[in-house]
Amino acid sequence: MPVKLKRQNRIKEILNDRLISNQEELSKKLKEEGYVVTQATLSRDFAELGVIRTLFNGTPRYTLNPNESGKQIARLIGFEILNIEHNESLVIIRTLAGRAQGVAHYIDRLNKEEILGTVGGDDTVLVIPNSHKSIPTIVALIKQIMIELPSK
Repeated sequence: MPVKLKRQNRIKEILNDRLISNQEELSKKLKEEGYVVTQATLSRDFAELGVIRTLFNGTPRYTLNPNESGKQIARLIGFEILNIEHNESLVIIRTLAGRAQGVAHYIDRLNKEEILGTVGGDDTVLVIPNSHKSIPTIVALIKQIMIELPSK
């Protein structure tokens, strides 16, 4: 796992477990765990993770923005999808090698009524629609995930 991803995962864990009221406090905690970061790096991480500053019992606190939840993962999933194909009854998604199960899991967690379920192999996901009439909707959904771009 890349260092940036490990660091960002750790930031999410810390923010969920502790009351962090300023970037210096978070930077110190990360340094204790072997992550040396600058204020600029933390600011970029906050932007990518959707971290916001809120009040908790009158005290400022950094927390993950619920409106941003899942957007970072959607962008990553979008990069892992290479192609989508379908016939009259099924949808097939081609992914990067070794990523099909993660993509299938993400699609399952969308809880779309048009999707009965998925099966993920190594680089192929089988999407099972609830009806052949749902295929255009599913294809549009997957294509939308594929084009998700990071917000600036």
